[in-house]
Amino acid sequence: MRQPIQVAVYCVRSCNSGWEYLLLRRIPSGGGYWQCITGGVEGDEGCLSAAKRELREETGFVPTKIEQIDYSYTFPVEEQMRSLYEQPVDLITETVFLSYVDGKNTPELDPKEHNDWKWCSYKRALEMLFWPGNKESLKHCELHLHSR
Repeated sequence: MRQPIQVAVYCVRSCNSGWEYLLLRRIPSGGGYWQCITGGVEGDEGCLSAAKRELREETGFVPTKIEQIDYSYTFPVEEQMRSLYEQPVDLITETVFLSYVDGKNTPELDPKEHNDWKWCSYKRALEMLFWPGNKESLKHCELHLHSR
């Protein structure tokens, strides 16, 4: 059974103009919106392990470095998702990670989840993201990158 915890992983790469973020587009039946890499923490798995697993499952990438940033947020559980949890859950906590990849350009998408991808500037990624929590977490990632 799932824990009431998810991870949001922002995959970044260095480019001439700074950093680019990888966004994935959900298939139409999944909403058709743009997002970062996300997924649930399973069983007794920790957030870092879940972040690495989700990155690998959704893109095929292995990070050169992955780090949890000092930001998380909550959102309500959708009715159709409630059965995935052992006990009644109203809110999910999403923990945010930055994953650095070097020399990787083309993710290997799972066609059951995503049908497109784009490397984007911070500004463009912020415009494309659908969920408010994703937009706010991207802002925290950008601050983290520039505080190094």
